[in-house]
Amino acid sequence: MLDPVARSYADARPVSFWIDDPARPDALPALSGSGRAELAIVGAGFTGLWAAIEAKERDPGRDIVLLEGGRVGWAASGRNGGFVSYSITHTLENGISRFPDEIDELERQGMDTYHGLVEAIRRYGVDAEFEPSAMVLLARRPHEVAWFPNAIQTHARFGYPADILDRDAAQTILRTPVYIGGLRIGGDGHALVHPAKLAWGLRDAALGLGVRIHEASPVRALEREGGRVRVWTRDGSVLADRVILATNGYPPLLRQIRSYVVPVYDHVLMTEPLSAEQRAAIGWAGREGLADASNRFHYFRLSADDRILWGGFDATYHFRGRVRRRFELDDEVHARLARHFFETFPALEGIRFTHRWGGVIDTCGRFSVFFGTALDGRLAYAVGYTGLGVGASRFGARTVLDVVDGLDTERTRLRMVRTKPVPFPPEPARLLGIRRTVRAYERLDGTGREGPWLKMLDRLGLGFQS
Repeated sequence: MLDPVARSYADARPVSFWIDDPARPDALPALSGSGRAELAIVGAGFTGLWAAIEAKERDPGRDIVLLEGGRVGWAASGRNGGFVSYSITHTLENGISRFPDEIDELERQGMDTYHGLVEAIRRYGVDAEFEPSAMVLLARRPHEVAWFPNAIQTHARFGYPADILDRDAAQTILRTPVYIGGLRIGGDGHALVHPAKLAWGLRDAALGLGVRIHEASPVRALEREGGRVRVWTRDGSVLADRVILATNGYPPLLRQIRSYVVPVYDHVLMTEPLSAEQRAAIGWAGREGLADASNRFHYFRLSADDRILWGGFDATYHFRGRVRRRFELDDEVHARLARHFFETFPALEGIRFTHRWGGVIDTCGRFSVFFGTALDGRLAYAVGYTGLGVGASRFGARTVLDVVDGLDTERTRLRMVRTKPVPFPPEPARLLGIRRTVRAYERLDGTGREGPWLKMLDRLGLGFQS
């Protein structure tokens, strides 16, 4: 007989709730035979879709083909939590620590990117269930509360509204026995979306602009051919003047990317819709996007139909960066997620999860997108968002398009764009280092003290986060 935790997700559909939607558009034809394009984009997630739209907006006559190995938005873009942030540096604090000399410009460009995203959603009529939302970090331990005053000072420096919540104030956000305080970051620049509907809306916008999109067309190889690049798929090829790679955490087509990106699996549960009584029991009247203040954290939010999405905490790496469909369902991880959920929401005892899934995050050593070129500049790539790419992917798309076209812009002049993160070591040191880092973060969360291992990673500019 199943215990109550296992029973809660026993009948959950093994697919992302966002993708498991009758509104999902019909499949597009695979590429067959050989063809030509001025620009070929590999990967039809957020970065690839935004890059295609931006390229057409700049030059409506440009011939663009977008190649996707599965379906549009089926990977990270359709499996995430749907949290949109203005930050292009994976939080303000991370940006300050890594790019102190240009953080003001990075913040300005990040906010411009966010406003451009909101305007594009409106202009193209994308029904992404867009919902502006404050972001709240909730603390379980006293040392987490002690971190908040520094965050308040940091946000005040940039004019961002933020306030510390005591236990009573945190309970007005969410009625639960586990949180003792919080940090609310309000104002502009944060929202919630249905991520798959955002991807599908961008797909329709790209098609309407004349972009050719081929699904079920995994790219197998790239090779020079004269002054162009031949992009080989399973059933055909495209000879392109320029190529953009937007493949997120999936095995990169370029060897030079592999030392910089680690694919880790993040897992998610989605509940059945809450009743009016269940909503009243937990509060959450403001529908804020929420996350734990710890390093190994949960993120959680309400859907449009009042389900709770509950994800995070574990970030699972497999030896040699293996990416497999079977890794998407992990009973041990999902059981841990469910147990933590009921500890956080005891008033929801007996609720069932209708969906459970996992997906790959493209982690890099600085936790934010980086760029590079290959094949004598005919190819450019943008990877490394580390789980915060729903908003930052528009910046990544516009920047990688600048890079592949050889443009001098306010984006390409950034040191963030001109430099790369510290590479990860080869195996088996990579696996051993990641495991040791996870244990060190676990100790930090429990004690509030950063040990020698994490201090060393700080000095090297290398780390691991979910």
